[in-house]
Amino acid sequence: MPLQFELCPGRMVGGDHPCFIIAEIGQNHQGDLEIAKKMIRMAKDCGADCAKFQKSVLECKFNKKALERPYNSPHAWGKTYGDHKRHLEFNHDQYKELQKYAEEIGIYFTASGMDEMAVEFLHELGVPFIKVASLDTNNFPYLKTTAEKGRPMVISSGMQSMETMRRVYNLVKPINPNFCILQCSSAYPLSVEDVHLRVIREYQSAFPDIPIGYSGHETGIAITVAAVAMGAKVVERHVTLDKTWKGNDHQASLEPNELAELVRSIRLVEKAMGSPIKRLLPCEMICRSKLGKSVVAKTKIPAGTALTLSMLCVKAAEPYGLPPEDIFELEGKTVKRDIEEDESITEEEIEK
Repeated sequence: MPLQFELCPGRMVGGDHPCFIIAEIGQNHQGDLEIAKKMIRMAKDCGADCAKFQKSVLECKFNKKALERPYNSPHAWGKTYGDHKRHLEFNHDQYKELQKYAEEIGIYFTASGMDEMAVEFLHELGVPFIKVASLDTNNFPYLKTTAEKGRPMVISSGMQSMETMRRVYNLVKPINPNFCILQCSSAYPLSVEDVHLRVIREYQSAFPDIPIGYSGHETGIAITVAAVAMGAKVVERHVTLDKTWKGNDHQASLEPNELAELVRSIRLVEKAMGSPIKRLLPCEMICRSKLGKSVVAKTKIPAGTALTLSMLCVKAAEPYGLPPEDIFELEGKTVKRDIEEDESITEEEIEK
């Protein structure tokens, strides 16, 4: 059984607990605080557990040349990459306002800390857990600093190898045992053949004492639902109010109707997972009584006769008799009374 831990106050993940569903707003808010609030409300209304953003301190995340690089993309919000990123970056007071709004409507609120200073801010803000984006998963100094904060961690594994993920596990586990790893492929949108859900099984085998999850960038919801059926305990999907908006992530994001359907489908699959014990269920009794097969006398069998297989056959019968799987054990047993041709053979008619 994978480790269970409290990811958010009052919300456990792992084991038999419900899958934790993260609505990744990221920077799909277009730099508009009111749109960001609408998206938090949308995540709540659709049934997601958490609304998540991305927090950066740009001078810590990028060097000067990266920020000064001309940015001519149709998705650009400024002439340089730095101007573009500054347009999309909320300041500390705005983050506090968004956190307060999320608390008021009753949904968990957090962010990916995209650099060490951002992690420090999120720690001071008191977020329930810190998301490690794929681009920082092999940033071991960052990972060590984040783990030392003591807050639960959700670590995506896009762009990483299995060997790197083993090193991530070995680095984080002794410092902070409350973390999970998400299978992820970093492409937007993600082609089906690049999803590789079987990595979930590989992680479950390699890291049996932590929950494993899935961060998806594909279109649609079917693959994410399949990940839950494979045992993903945390899932994350980008969300948007409109896929046609300007921005690289919108096309790989779920609109409100899709997010709501994803949540419904995940909860349905969780119910369907049920018990690993295979048995006759109460709900199957009607079908068995109507169509279930029994051992039936192929010919008249006088009392005291030792049964042979040639005397027996299997039919749907009334009343329900001995089950077909017991027919070979009946050979050589003696019947207590006369049994008519085509009559069900019941346990009461067989000598012990």
